[in-house]
Amino acid sequence: MTESIVQRLREAAAALPAGRVSMQTLGQAHGPAAHGTLLLLMAAPCLLPVPGVGTVLGLGIAALAAAMWRGHACACLPRRVAELELPHHWARRVLGMLASAYAMAGRFARARLSHLAVARARSGTAAAIGVMALIIVLPIPFGNMLPALALMLVGLGLVFRDGVALVLGLAMAGLALFATAGLMLVAWAWGSAWILDWFLI
Repeated sequence: MTESIVQRLREAAAALPAGRVSMQTLGQAHGPAAHGTLLLLMAAPCLLPVPGVGTVLGLGIAALAAAMWRGHACACLPRRVAELELPHHWARRVLGMLASAYAMAGRFARARLSHLAVARARSGTAAAIGVMALIIVLPIPFGNMLPALALMLVGLGLVFRDGVALVLGLAMAGLALFATAGLMLVAWAWGSAWILDWFLI
């Protein structure tokens, strides 16, 4: 199954139309929508240095987290996310990253501790996804990397019913939260010192 997904994504990347490509098109190439697949689809572009993408996709991820928190089984891309367009080379890069993620998962992921890898209502997983979405929306240079990687691990855990991958994703989410809090504290301390120095001049 994994090999067919990887092949489909790579073929879709090679066949993308010229010009800008919508997330809706990438979603159709990715396949049937589910919580895990949508999380992967929205998290992958957040790893790329494309201005404005993190804000739109972060809000989309937050909407997905809210749906999971309420226990909604159905999932689809929010309209604003579906209409988001990426340059052709970045769209190909997204499908390539997804193919690589599935190829890696095909080697290591398997159904284990599956009771952990279920999108339950009002769960810690949904809450962690929401927090990572908030971090992605924040205008922090290179601040999307850790939360996006954490979300991709969580997404793979949900897709493959792999509780180990999901737990690793949640652990990385904790690291991302810690790192972001540290950066904000440093920025606050630096800003406070600068303001104090400015008033004392």
